[in-house]
Parts: sequence; C-alpha cells; structure tokens
Amino acid sequence: MSARPSARRRVTVLAGTLAGLALSGTLGTGTAAAHGSMQNPLSRVEGCYLEGPEHPKSAACAAAIARGGTQALYDWNGVRIGDANGRHQQLIPDGKLCSANNAEFTGLDLPRADWPATNLTAGAPFTFRYRATAPHRGTFRLYVTNGTYDPAKPLAWSNLQSAPFLTVTDPQLVDGQYVLPGRVPAGLKGRQLIYAIWQRSDSPEAFYSCSDVVFDGTGKPAGTAPVPPAGSGTPHVHDSAPVTTPTTAGTGTGAGASTPGAVPAAATGAPAGAGTGAPSATAPGTPASSGTPAGTEAVPAGQQLAQTGTDRSTGLIAAVGTAFVLSGAAMAVLRRRNRARGTHAR
Repeated sequence: MSARPSARRRVTVLAGTLAGLALSGTLGTGTAAAHGSMQNPLSRVEGCYLEGPEHPKSAACAAAIARGGTQALYDWNGVRIGDANGRHQQLIPDGKLCSANNAEFTGLDLPRADWPATNLTAGAPFTFRYRATAPHRGTFRLYVTNGTYDPAKPLAWSNLQSAPFLTVTDPQLVDGQYVLPGRVPAGLKGRQLIYAIWQRSDSPEAFYSCSDVVFDGTGKPAGTAPVPPAGSGTPHVHDSAPVTTPTTAGTGTGAGASTPGAVPAAATGAPAGAGTGAPSATAPGTPASSGTPAGTEAVPAGQQLAQTGTDRSTGLIAAVGTAFVLSGAAMAVLRRRNRARGTHAR
C-alpha cells in the first residue's frame, strides 16, 4: 500500500524539478536577438539586403556579395562587436570601419564611388532613423566624413570629422525605428559618408553602419527606403548582463517594454526641425557626453524608451507552460503504471 504513494511522490518531485529547471533557465537567460542598422540615410548592408542578396540591382552590392557572400546581407542587423565597450578605434583598423573588422561583412569595406546613396541637404534639419530589430539602452553617435575623404579609397578613421555631429542617448522608438532628430552638418558637398556607432549602455556590445550620402542630387530621395519585415535577419544571441561603460551620455532614463513586433510603415525621414546635434570634443570612437535632442514625433518615454532586448515575461509564460506539460506527462506515466499493476493483480 505504501509503494503507490511513494511512486506518486517521486514522479511529482521529478516533474517539479524539471519544471523548475526550465523556469530557472528561462529567467536566467539574459540574451537578445540581433539588433539593427541605419535606416535613413540607408546603410550599405541594409540597402544591399533590400535589393536582394541573390539578385542585387547595383554593381556595388554585387561586388560586396562577390567579396563576402550573401549571408552578410541576411545578417544585415548584426554588424557588431560584442565587447567593444567604447574601444572602437582600438578594435577596428583603418579600411575596416564598415565591416567593424568582421570578416563576414568584408564586402561592405570595398572602396567604390558608386555605392547607392541618399540625397541630403547640407545644413538642413533632418530626422535620422535607425531600424531596431532588438532595442537596447545606449547612445548613438553619428560622424560625417571630412575633406580628406575619397570614396575610391579605403575609409580610415582620419577621414571622419573628429567629433560626432549628432549624439543621442536612449532615443524614442517609433514604428520599429529609433528617431534621431538633428541637423545635417553645413558646408558638405558631393559624395560623403555617415558613420553610425550605437554603443549599448547595458552591455559592452556596439553596432556600426556606413551610409553613403550625396549633396548634389545624384542619389535617392531621403525617406523612401522600405523597412525590412519584422524578424528579418539572422538572430545573434549575446550576453546582455548590465555592465558599467564609459559611453553612457545624456540623461535619458525610463522603463517600459517596447517590441517592434508588427511590420512598421515605410520610413518617412522627412526633415524635421526638432533639435540639433551638438558636437562634442571627442574623436571618433571615444565616449562623449551630450543631451538627448527633443523630438516632436516621439511617444512618451515611459512607453517607448529603448529597452534591453530580453523579454522575461514571454520566457516566464513559456516556462509555466513547460511546467504544466511536464506535470501532465508525469501523471500520465503514473496512471499507466497503476493500470498495469491492477491488470497484473487480477
């Protein structure tokens, strides 16, 4: 008589243990999927992805694929360094800025004067946009090339202006894109390049992108690039444990979940007169402090402020479901054993 209660207890304990392991594993995972790229002006990697990795339309994208393969374009939102921690110039050598010194993205570093480019107006207000597939807290710094830049030569750190023309910390997330209101630097002519660094403040990880721009009307109008479907791009899982980094800038704070789940509308990118990016006295790749420009189209910070990509509530729901499945399986095993014993006794 005592055997059956004992077996039942053992099965129950086993189910509880397995469910607890599933639950603890879910709650203890501080991971997030990959991440994003400059949407407007359109980055090289995302522009080539939108052309089609298998059948690119431009000669520059075809050359990039010939150099590095198609996978880099499917991974358009993962040009990154996991342990950057503000050490951008130390980790990325000259000639490797667009790939962030990642061999997968080597095609993005090709020096060419025919990369698809976005039209911009020097000195005009402009709303820069960064497509986010997994939002994180952090600071965006945008640099533009200087008078030494030659698109037919490899891009070097010395080809960028020493200070970012726009610095935004914890910007608002609107329709799956970070909104970075600012102003295009004055005095720019011809073909130039905007280099974006997104340094997370909740992790040492940083993301990079190169956007080709022109000031002579030979490129595509700003704001016409389609937004990639939600979930596009190959996921990359990284540790998102909070760390202290020297790159946190401004005073942006807040909380609240923000997940770009649905396919957002196309980027508009129309010039907006909200805010200007105050240059700092730091060189590219060096942490700088700056306030967050105010945007007129941002939603309340408590609702849409940048978040770490991990969604623990989803993990908790999955873990609870797993616990129920394991418990049900254990009880089914117990019932089969009881029926077997009853048949054998008869």
